[in-house]
Amino acid sequence: MLGTRVTNAGNESDEIRQLLREIRDTQREQLAEYRRVTERSLELQQRAVARQEQLGGLYRRLMAIGGVLVAALLFLLVYLLVKWSRYLFAA
Repeated sequence: MLGTRVTNAGNESDEIRQLLREIRDTQREQLAEYRRVTERSLELQQRAVARQEQLGGLYRRLMAIGGVLVAALLFLLVYLLVKWSRYLFAA
């Protein structure tokens, strides 16, 4: 009877060790996956920031060009109104 208890305790101890090894291995795999996903996420964020900076620069250039174009057209409109005002607004 005592020998059976010792054997059962030994088997349970081996099973517990095996379960602990499996838990440890699973945690290591999860940690490795977490690191991989985190690195990928960081890479994607860095790419998004770089793309946003590029588009921001393009947007600023387009706005500057548009502003200059609007100013030139406004100047041309005023010039033409002054030049042709006697014909357009003659009483």
